[in-house]
Amino acid sequence: MGVSRQQASENRQLIIDAAEKLFRERGVDAVGLTELTKAAGFTQGGFYNHFESKDALVVAVMNQAMENGANQLVAAIEQSRAMEADPVKRQIEWYLSPGHRDDIECGCPVSAFAGDIRRLGDEARKSYAEGVASNLEYLADALDGTNKRERRKKAGAILSRLVGTLVLSRAVVDADPDLADEILKDGRRQLLLDLAG
Repeated sequence: MGVSRQQASENRQLIIDAAEKLFRERGVDAVGLTELTKAAGFTQGGFYNHFESKDALVVAVMNQAMENGANQLVAAIEQSRAMEADPVKRQIEWYLSPGHRDDIECGCPVSAFAGDIRRLGDEARKSYAEGVASNLEYLADALDGTNKRERRKKAGAILSRLVGTLVLSRAVVDADPDLADEILKDGRRQLLLDLAG
């Protein structure tokens, strides 16, 4: 008895979700197909019913992660506006929080995959770049000011500082939790001061 299209689609999604979780936790290169398919509840042979290669899976994961990340950013901006709060300030406060730092599985994919992306294939890198560009546009639109080019430049500086601060804090959190917290706190404080200035 064959698998229905609906079941095949659900199985494919299970593999993508399991892969995204593992890739975020340990990096793309550190995860083999045997471990990945086991985490998704399939055999390695079953994997090839859905993807021609690990590279094809990486592209699917990157597409999903970047799309979900952009959707989360848009939702956060809309929520802030509904609350009549500054969306960029709220994004900075959330992004550079211990909770977000510790939530690699569900946090921002821009920071989660920053260390991996340069070693991935062209399609995955393109998807990541498109996701970064979308984030810049959404942040630029959330900033005050009438000059679109200046808002875009400012958004680029903010996003770079957010990602850099978060990546650095994550890198040292196990070895020196106090330093990790200091990096987050000081990065957040300085970004908020610059935003207000």
